[in-house]
Amino acid sequence: MKARFLTATALLVSISSWAQDQPKWQGKFEQLDQLLPTPNEYRSASGAPGSKYWQNRADYIIDAEIEEPANRLKGKETITYFNNSPETLKYIWLQLDQNINKKGNEDFGQAYVDLLGGLRDSIPTLQMQYLTRPMEFDAGYTIESVTDKSGKPLPITVNNTMMRIDLPAPIKSGESYSFSVVWFYPITDRSQFFLSREGYEHFPDDKNNVYLIAHWFPRMCVFDDYEGWQNKQFQRLGEFALEFGTYKINITVPADHIVGSTGTLLNPKEVLTSRELVLFEKAKTSFDKPLIIISEEEARLKEKTKSTAKKTWRFQADNVRDVAFASSRKFIWDAQAVKLPTNTVLAMSFYPKEGLPVWSEESTKAVKNAVEVYSKYTFDYPYPVAISVNTSNIGMEFPMISFNGGRPREGKMSDRAKAGMIGTIVHEVGHNYFPMIVSSDERQWMWMDEGMNTFLQTRTEMERYPAYHHTVPKDIVPYMKGDKNTMRPVMTTSDNEQLNAFGANYYEKPTVALTILRETIMGPELFDAAFKEYANSWKYKHPRPADFFRTLENASAVDLDWFWRGWFFGTDNVDVSVEEVKWFKLRNEQTDPEKKTVNVKVGDLTAQKNNSTPATDFSKGPQPFSITNTSDQLYGEFQNRLDDNAVRKKLAGKNIYEVKFKNNGGLVTPLVIEWTFKDGSKEIERIPAEIWRLNETEITKVFVKDKEVVNVLLDPNLELADVDVANNTFPKRIVESKFDQLKKD
Repeated sequence: MKARFLTATALLVSISSWAQDQPKWQGKFEQLDQLLPTPNEYRSASGAPGSKYWQNRADYIIDAEIEEPANRLKGKETITYFNNSPETLKYIWLQLDQNINKKGNEDFGQAYVDLLGGLRDSIPTLQMQYLTRPMEFDAGYTIESVTDKSGKPLPITVNNTMMRIDLPAPIKSGESYSFSVVWFYPITDRSQFFLSREGYEHFPDDKNNVYLIAHWFPRMCVFDDYEGWQNKQFQRLGEFALEFGTYKINITVPADHIVGSTGTLLNPKEVLTSRELVLFEKAKTSFDKPLIIISEEEARLKEKTKSTAKKTWRFQADNVRDVAFASSRKFIWDAQAVKLPTNTVLAMSFYPKEGLPVWSEESTKAVKNAVEVYSKYTFDYPYPVAISVNTSNIGMEFPMISFNGGRPREGKMSDRAKAGMIGTIVHEVGHNYFPMIVSSDERQWMWMDEGMNTFLQTRTEMERYPAYHHTVPKDIVPYMKGDKNTMRPVMTTSDNEQLNAFGANYYEKPTVALTILRETIMGPELFDAAFKEYANSWKYKHPRPADFFRTLENASAVDLDWFWRGWFFGTDNVDVSVEEVKWFKLRNEQTDPEKKTVNVKVGDLTAQKNNSTPATDFSKGPQPFSITNTSDQLYGEFQNRLDDNAVRKKLAGKNIYEVKFKNNGGLVTPLVIEWTFKDGSKEIERIPAEIWRLNETEITKVFVKDKEVVNVLLDPNLELADVDVANNTFPKRIVESKFDQLKKD
């Protein structure tokens, strides 16, 4: 035995040496080391920021004014940029997102052609406007000046939605640099653009606008340890990555406008009436329900006249990566205080009368629910306000404020439409966490904000709106069954995904994956602790996918490389079939302890004979089998022995089932099996995905049951996103009625 062992060891060493020179086999359980960046002093192997992690910072002082008759926004900003990197910067990059609205620039036209399917016999004028923009209008920045702090002009280069400033002297590590930009741009009519995220919405009946001001000022690009300058062009879908800083904003608007903005309002006495001021202060302690600060009647009165006077609203926002605001004389305004363990937040909603009655009933309530549930799963919402603004046809997020669609028609709204509106508000408010605080790069890794956020939106809906539909694993099945030739992995930049698959790939698929990870693979306790560890480690920082993957593994002691590889790096789907079930029972055996031999006596059990034709049901009964005594040779050098009779006794009368599973879809998965017994009782059994380690395509497992089984059903609660439920059962004839009922439920 010893000689054989040494020979085997030598053989393994030889094989190992040979394998080092061979191409590495990419199995489904292969570790991700070769796909992830090497840990370093900036990003550790544990998934946490490294000992020398750094990120740059940008502080802003901005003066802006809405010129209402001309629908123009003009502004001046002073940026102080802090170079905390170890590098010397000879130039810096700023984002000019408004330039995407210029005709002929890189825009969304081609994606809309793909969605629409090209021209056809007849096409609505609005869709033709999206495609070709026959009705032209001014758009994009006019940069009037870029100067240093002494007023000296700085050389700039504008490349579509990016602007480079060449510095007179490099910014060394640890230094800062201040400069100013003066600019203006025409505020665009949102209805003229497909998926417009900002601009104004016009209301012809009262000839007023609601202004949604976002992507509005030249903003510093991120410079980081991972890719240097993040200066990928803005193409509408991939949103933005920005540096944190302090913002001081002065917003001048018509005197009868109400402004909702990122930040704390610094001069409420100057911009609010005495009555509005009293109600605003009272709302800060109104914990039980929203308090109306500006009513419908007051908003209707404002709509009838347009003030030519002006007011300046002053806000300050600390430790944020962006600022947005909304302004209109049409706004109804309500607010409610939300008490968290470490902070009190003022949840607020701004909406025109067209949003009544559902917005007064549901918006601020949804803001409150989002803040409370997201705080439970991550960290307490740290900002002073959380705002929901009603608009049309979008949901869009910014720090402390979101723009959310959903309006009744003639004061009525279906339950489905209301659920969609509430889901949008929860989702967009939730984006304060991902990516506004846990600040991933949306242009590079869309799933890190949309997927994680939709996952927590789902948790919020399950806990606060259980009657509404929320994303569940079976929702992703139609997409996962799609054409693999056009399907892309989740780990793909957003601008490279087909529009009709965008929501499925970046919102739903990561949500389903994280749901399966929490509910089926790790369990809520392990997952929630690891997810919270990630959120707290990377708040106010810039994480990458590897940081998330490594954190969840390090905080849980669960090897998840197979899971990330399958769900995030691949396009396989879950499709496991129950190929065959064999039923066995132990013969009635007695052992002569003196002779140590087995006397076999076949019992009265109706036996199914071994044959080459697999059974299609349990009607032929079990196959009898014998357990023989173990020979000494099988024990090798072990001196101890099993009690053979005790083993037989333990299995006597038991029902033993050998089940063969086949992985048709390619994505390895845990197995969730429902056993239905002859007496009508049921049992759920869970098997980890690691069962596929030695054979990724087909496995066989033996189960021992006290009671006789009449049905074996895989994924009974549709929690695995299995794309073909018709092959999930034995006997085959039972599956349709079972799964049809589940799908109806």
